[in-house]
Order: sequence, then C-alpha cells, then structure tokens
Amino acid sequence: MKRRRGIAVSAVALLLVLAGCSAPVMESRPATGVSGVEGVGAPNADFDDPTNDVLGWEDGYWHNESIDVDQSDGLDDDELRAYVGRSMARVEYLRGEEFTNRVPVSVISRAEYRNRSSGGGGSGADGPSEYDQWNDQVWEALFVTGETESSGTAISSTRSAAVAGFYSPTDDEIKIITDTPESPTIDNTTLVHELVHALQDQQYDLTKAKYGGGTQDEQLATDGLIEGDANYVEQRYVERCGGAWDCVATPSRGGGGSGGGGGDTNLGIFLTIFQPYSDGPVYVHDLVSTDGWSAVDERFESPPVSSEQIIHRTDETPTPIDYRDRARNGWQTFAGQGQGGSDTVGEASMYVMFWYQARNADADTIDPRGIADVDSPYDAYNYEAEPSAGWGNDRLYPYKNEAAGETEYGYVWVTEWDTAGDAREFQRAYRAILDAHDAEQRAEGTYVVPDGEFADAFRVTRSGTRVTIVNGPTAADLDDIRPKA
Repeated sequence: MKRRRGIAVSAVALLLVLAGCSAPVMESRPATGVSGVEGVGAPNADFDDPTNDVLGWEDGYWHNESIDVDQSDGLDDDELRAYVGRSMARVEYLRGEEFTNRVPVSVISRAEYRNRSSGGGGSGADGPSEYDQWNDQVWEALFVTGETESSGTAISSTRSAAVAGFYSPTDDEIKIITDTPESPTIDNTTLVHELVHALQDQQYDLTKAKYGGGTQDEQLATDGLIEGDANYVEQRYVERCGGAWDCVATPSRGGGGSGGGGGDTNLGIFLTIFQPYSDGPVYVHDLVSTDGWSAVDERFESPPVSSEQIIHRTDETPTPIDYRDRARNGWQTFAGQGQGGSDTVGEASMYVMFWYQARNADADTIDPRGIADVDSPYDAYNYEAEPSAGWGNDRLYPYKNEAAGETEYGYVWVTEWDTAGDAREFQRAYRAILDAHDAEQRAEGTYVVPDGEFADAFRVTRSGTRVTIVNGPTAADLDDIRPKA
C-alpha cells in the first residue's frame, strides 16, 4: 500500500459478499453489555449548558439531548451543526476524552473523491513511477495483482468504492463522501467514526511519523490501533442507539457515508485494507476490558509494529532478518523505495494471499469460508489461518533489470517463521498456489508458471525456520537475481 505522510484516516463501508456469506452490518451487532463512561458529564433535567466545558457536552449539546434534525430532504447548516455538536458530545462520553476544538465537517461528491485519490496510481506520460514499479512487485508477490495490472490503479479504485468519509490530520477537518452533495445526508456511524479520528488527532497528533508506518505491515499495525479505536467507539455508539440514545435516521436514498459506490473493487486489496477495521476493534476492546482507556493511551505512545500483534493480541516482536544483495548481470533493487529497497507485508497480507488464491484460483491453501469464523461481536472477518500463523517476519525485495533495453522485474521474498513446522506449512500452501496456476517443476525447488497473469519462474527453498522465494521472468534469471549460496 502507498505510504502515508499527513495521513487521512477513513471510514470504510462494508460493501462486499465474501466467501458466500453476507458481509456483516455493524449497525446490527448485538449489544455486549460494555457501558460507556457512565455518569460522566450527566446533564441536569433541563439540559442547561455547563459553566465549564465537560465530558459529554460540546458546542451547546449534551450527549443524551434531543435535536431537531431531519435528513429526509438533506441537511441544512443549522441541522449539520447540531448533528455534529451532539455527536462530538457522544464521542467524548464513550471515549472519556475531551475535544479541544470544534471539528469542521463538510461533504464532497464521490466523483471528487475519486479525482483526489487517483493520483499516484497507474502510468503517467513517461510510464509508471519507480514507486509504482516497486509496489507492483509487492502485490504481484502476494498474487493479488498480475503482471499487466497496476497495483496503484487497483488500490485507488478499491478505496474510492469503499471509503465513506475521512478525516485529514493535516487539514484538521472531516470530509463526508456523498452521491448527493446538493442535499447531503450523513450516516451516524460514519460521522462518529471520523470524529474519533479527530479526537485522536487532538490528543495524540496523528501527523507524527510513528503513525505512518514504514512498511505495509507496520502501516496495517498502526491502522489496527487507529481504526480499531474508531470502530470500537462506533460500535459502542450503535449499541446505545434506539435505547439510551435517540439517533438521527439516515434516508435509504444513498450517499452520505451509508455505503460506498462505483469503482472496481479488488477483493484482495479490499480485504488487506479492511483488516485493521476488523481486528482492530477486538484489539482495543481487549485493552479497555483489561486495563481501561489508559492502556489505549499507552499504545498510542508506542504503537504496535506488526499485524500479527493486532490479529493475535500479542506483544511478540518480529525476528530480525539480515539480507545481503548478491544480484548480478544487471539485476538491482529499488534502493530508494521502502526500507532499503524492501517491504514487509506481514501476516495479514499473507492471509489475504492464501484466501484470495483459494477463492479465485481454487488453490488448496485454506478454506475461504473460514473468514466468517469470528468469536467476538467486535470482529468482522477472521484473518487467522494455519499457513500464515506462526509468522516471524518477512522482507520482500523487488528487483529490476534494464540492461536489455526493456525493463524486467523479479523479487526475493525472505520469510521467517516461529518454528520449522510453521515454515513447512507456509511452503506447502505457497506451492499449492503455484499448482493452481499450472506450474511446471524444472528442478529441485524450481517452478515455472507457463502463462497467465503470474507467468514467471519461481525458486522456493526452506532452511529450518526460513523460506525464501526468488521470482524472475525465466528460470535462468533466478540465479542472477539470487545466486545460490
């Protein structure tokens, strides 16, 4: 995924039907009995304004005060202000933190959002950028986008179809995406979700580099905390609607964050992007249930570093991987990209690889229906499976060769596992992907996929807890990209 600086944090709509099961709808989650910050900022019977700003009161509205807002004909300016003010009070009440400033909220059309998010994807007049060439190899290694596809275009299109709204820490404002900007409506959960991001920014400063993530896996990990916090508060808000709280109804005519729309969605990319929204709320719920909101504050001081930590709610840190480039005959890494030319995709992305290939290519990797096996009301999808569990670390180095005039690509993917058994299971499942693409074995550990989007040569070797994959256009290229020791 594209690295973020001055990140925009967003609400992702649940749009898809996965593994034959309807995507869960957060609004219909059962109540769990977990209360908010009960009694904090409780108003008097007349909802008088307090003499000082208190939790559960914002911009003239208490969290449990009724407001006169009707979205059937869209929101006018007065209705929007009341809607945002009370929603801020409710976020304070549930999160136990005070807003320091009012949060601006405006709407943009989905077409405008697509135009904004389309930069950096696909090819320009001079062809794909070096970053895009590098990132294309990362997603090709995951068997999510093929050789003739642009990962940047696929990511942009998937996001533009799925995102319902976003908060920009650099601009300190929320943008709600709607199909009807002339008479906008805003879904309760989208507004609450983005207000949590605004509160996070006011409390922790989301523009700090530690929230950006230096690799794909680190980005998913920090998103697991950031989006997990927002989704957790959002779901606890939903639990109170229709009971302790009256909530503004959203018309079903579309727009305003009630769902995405348009664009081509790549399920593999969507599932990768969505992992923090799914496993993050469970991660945050465990922290709050054990040590209260102070434990979440501590995580924002020192964010998680791998998606494994979010999936398994563990503090286990990645095993260091040393790598020395030994390529020859014109093959070289993208030294200016990633971390010294490499990326780390992590357990979540590996799970998606196995799921996506099982679903799309009938690979004997995992049962794709297992994605629906969740055991928490705060979870949406299950990202845990035998071939990706036991992840210790990975480093993926894309390579290029421009010596022949036409640029050729390959990669070396070094994976480290907790045990030799975990490494063997990953190797087995990875070979199953090659089998699903009719790979022909040419030598011990060497395979060639003859045609299709992933037509290439592969060398797959294991030594103890390490599995190394070398990819290149032909079998002869493999020894140039990564000469055998």
